[in-house]
Amino acid sequence: MKSAMDDRERVGSEGILRPRICLPTARQFSRLAFQCGHLEAQDVLTECDNVDLVCLEAEPGFQRKRQWVRRLMYRDISRRLAFVNPGLKRVRIERYYDLFVIMCQTYWDFLYVNAIDGWKDHCKVSICWIDELWASSLPHYKYWLSSLRRFDHVVVGMHGTVTPLSDAIGRKCHYVPGGVDAIRFSPYPKPPERVIDVYSVGRRSEGVHQALLKHAARNEIFYQYDTLQNGESQAPDHRQHRDLYANTAKRSRFFIVAPGKANVGEETQGQSEVGFRYYEGSVAGSVLIGQAPECQPFREMFDWPDALVHVRPDGSDVLEVVSALRTRPERIREIGRRNAREGMLRHDWVYRWKRILEIAGLRPAPGMERREKRLRELFECARTH
Repeated sequence: MKSAMDDRERVGSEGILRPRICLPTARQFSRLAFQCGHLEAQDVLTECDNVDLVCLEAEPGFQRKRQWVRRLMYRDISRRLAFVNPGLKRVRIERYYDLFVIMCQTYWDFLYVNAIDGWKDHCKVSICWIDELWASSLPHYKYWLSSLRRFDHVVVGMHGTVTPLSDAIGRKCHYVPGGVDAIRFSPYPKPPERVIDVYSVGRRSEGVHQALLKHAARNEIFYQYDTLQNGESQAPDHRQHRDLYANTAKRSRFFIVAPGKANVGEETQGQSEVGFRYYEGSVAGSVLIGQAPECQPFREMFDWPDALVHVRPDGSDVLEVVSALRTRPERIREIGRRNAREGMLRHDWVYRWKRILEIAGLRPAPGMERREKRLRELFECARTH
């Protein structure tokens, strides 16, 4: 296997710096609303580093074959289905790279790597990064978990899964949390007017939702929320989807949050994790209202005053909390400014990618330093506004 290349070795005859990272993406056929945050993360890395974004393509019958493979993997004692191409056009890696990253929103996305030939021979280090993988589900996945050993490193986005997954595959796994394009979501340097009182997106607590609906019905607040199951909707353009989401969030005073899949207890089995909305709402400069995840990462990543304003999940106190804060607009502004400041220096995707590079043993790219400089400039805008 080829050793890591320095910048001089990666400069081609045309004088252009050759990519050092190979990053497959399913963006041409998989842009569900809940996946767009990960596509945003890929865009941030592509802007900051020398990346080959390998766009995978689906063949006819892909959806049917993928579902077939997923159903049978749970009973596949041969452990071979985890290595089957789920119906994508084959791609061959022929260049040499320092790093190969397969970024998976959920566990079944890692099957896409089976459509790529040559990555083990042409990439010095390989990483499989699975964001959503609940610890309680691991015993059901025993027939395919061993296939993760083909990667040099396995990263998960759920802190409570790191230890049981490490035990299951006999290899130390790493925790890297989610993030946000903080430059896109930041309301600075020109903060717009907060014309939306409360913004709720995606999965929600029904008690809180019903209480806010009553408040809105009396024309006391402008409450914006989803009326469709939009998480499973396909976005024609993931960047436009994220732009709309960001522009709405940074025009909202209050932003509803809850631990990941808080109302799906049969799946989480008591595991409490930080969802993407905590990062998105804080960077947008909104007041986060909801419940805090009962996990150490949240206490470490959101350790500033009023990072979260707690309301009961049954909604019994949400009207009281919102109404009391609305009588103190300066406090709302100060909480929002502090959220935006802290989020910009903690939760942008560039910090997550730097951790991935650290795991791989690579130095950060100059483009990452430029992005961090821009984030510090926005931090100063929020501090002095």
